[in-house]
Order: sequence, then structure tokens, then C-alpha cells
Amino acid sequence: MFKIDKAANRIRPLKEKQLGELGFTERKHLQEWLAAEPSALGEDLLIIQKEFDGFDETNERLDLLALDKQQRLVIIENKLNSGRDVVWQALKYASYCSSLKRNQIIEIFQRYLDRHGGGNANEKLMDFFDGIEVDELKLNAGNTQRVFMVATRFRKEVTSTAMWLLGHGVPVKCFKVGAYEMGTDLLFRIDQVIPMPEAAEYIIGLAEKEAADQASDKAMGEAQQLRLQFWTLALKAIKESPCRIFDNVTPSPRGTAGTGSGIAGVWYEMQFRFEEIRVRLYIDKRESSTVNKKIFDELYSHKASIETTFGASLVWNRMDEANASAIVYSQSFAGRDQTQWPTMIEWLVSHMQRFELAFKTPLSIVKQQL
Repeated sequence: MFKIDKAANRIRPLKEKQLGELGFTERKHLQEWLAAEPSALGEDLLIIQKEFDGFDETNERLDLLALDKQQRLVIIENKLNSGRDVVWQALKYASYCSSLKRNQIIEIFQRYLDRHGGGNANEKLMDFFDGIEVDELKLNAGNTQRVFMVATRFRKEVTSTAMWLLGHGVPVKCFKVGAYEMGTDLLFRIDQVIPMPEAAEYIIGLAEKEAADQASDKAMGEAQQLRLQFWTLALKAIKESPCRIFDNVTPSPRGTAGTGSGIAGVWYEMQFRFEEIRVRLYIDKRESSTVNKKIFDELYSHKASIETTFGASLVWNRMDEANASAIVYSQSFAGRDQTQWPTMIEWLVSHMQRFELAFKTPLSIVKQQL
């Protein structure tokens, strides 16, 4: 910190002093300063208790307990240094406080007011939360507890752990405090060092993205399990039918079960989507789009006889903009509803038999031409 010397147009460094060497202590001074002026921590906070010891079967005391504007509990742990155990202590207190209910929090706040100046907890809560009725408050909902650590310095293991916690969505802040001499005056300085204020939104965004990605991964895992279960049943059923082309196909978590048609690059497929199921002939000789379109066109020339044998109109996708082509027949189903699976499997078995029969002769003609 520097003092501006306007006359000399210079800045003069102020001498930094350790709070301890000036006779200041955690409890009598640092804690009292923050309790009286919580805005020093960079946001509106309502202190609801000091030296909170309301933990079952333990004599431990939490330095400061507060509420923020989002109705979350804020656990504030103060140190004149940064001991190895500060993170453990703060997280331990956060876990203790995680189970506090609204009425308990109001009682804690009222006890604090009774000891420190009086007042009505309900009225002060309504004032702090801009007139919201106490019965409407959702104090300390879920795992939303925040952890603030205040110290004159932070050991590397503390900052490393704090950054790791931030990356995993635990709302942690570290504040560095110090004192400076300016003549006969002492100045107090408090700086948020983790996360840096200008980076806080970015870091929180990353943590939220990670949480969303994990949720997506979990949903993907559940979807894969469903598909695997479905194909286990469906392939068993089709192997027990007159249709023999899937005899060597094993269940997988993919959405498609495919087998060869006798022509390289041309596949019979059954597809399981959560909104529909399909039987499909997929033409994808990767080395030649021209050959793919030639095969499709030859099959299309037999469209009338194919659809007559199959018993329904098919969707013919030449897909001129792509390498592959496909011929499809589908039916809508709620695939996540396992009570519908027997009907879906019966549909697949029946339509795949007819599908194979409808394309058997046209595919043999294509094979001869190739």
C-alpha cells in the first residue's frame, strides 16, 4: 500500500505491520471488526452469531456465522496466520451447519441479538431480506453453505485446497488482511485473494459447467444401460424367430443393432430411439459415394415390388448431400417406458422379417451387378 504525495507527485510506501505484533488478536479484534462491519468482506452479510458452539457432542466454536442475500449460511473462520488445519476446520463447521433448519437459525440469531444490543430476529431478517415474510424464507436450503477464510497469510496447502474446492463447486473465499502505519494512524486492509474478484464469475461458471457435464454423463450412462437392457431382450426375441440374420449380433449400449446383407457396406439395421424404433437398410460403401447412389437407385427401381412385399410404404433417403443412403420404416414409441418394450420388440421382430424378405431378391440383383 502506498500514500500519494501530491506535492512531490510521488507515491510513498506505507510500512506493513503484522496484526499480532501490534497486539491485535483473532477473537478480540479481527472477529469484532468483521462482526461490526461485515461489508468489509465485499458483500451484504447479516451476522447472526459469534463464537457459535451449538454443535452436538463437541466443544468447538465457529468464529462468525452469517447469512447472505441468497439466504445461504456463510461460515467465517478467522486466523492471524494460516495454519494447516484452517480448511479442515471451516469445512467441518460448514458440515455441522448444513443441517440447521430455519427455526433453529432464527433462534441462533435471537440469542446473538439478546447478548449484543437486543432486537427482534424476525424483524431484522425481514429488513435484511427486503420485506420477505419470515415464513417464506428458505434459509440454508440444500448444500449451499459458503466458507470464508480470513487470515494475514495463507499457506500453499490452504490455497491449493481452496482452488480445488472451487473447481468442484464448493463456494470458498479467502481474504488476506493486514495493517499499515501512516503517521500515528493505523490502516486496515482486506483483500479477496481466492477467487480473484475479476475471475470469480469465470471460475464459478467452470464449476457449474463441470456439474452440468457430470449430470449429462450420468444421463448418458443411464441411457446406455437402458439400450443394453433393451437389446438383450430384443436380440433374444429375434434369434428365436425365423429371421436368422441377427444370430451373431450381441447386445450393446448403442442405439443400433446391425448385421450384413451379403453386400459389403450394405447393412440391415434395427434402431432403438427413445421416441421411436426403426428397421433400416443402410448403404455406406465408404470408398465410393457414386456406388452408394447406384445401389440405392437400383433398389429404388424395385420400389413397388419391395413395398408390396413389405406391406407398407417406406421412406427412401437418397441423401444426395451425403456419402450414404438409407431406406427406413419407423414407428413412434415411448422408449423409456419399459412397459412398452414387449410391444416394441414384437414390432421389431415382425417388421424385420418382412423387411429382409422384401429386399432379398432386389439385393441379389444388386450383388450380381456389382
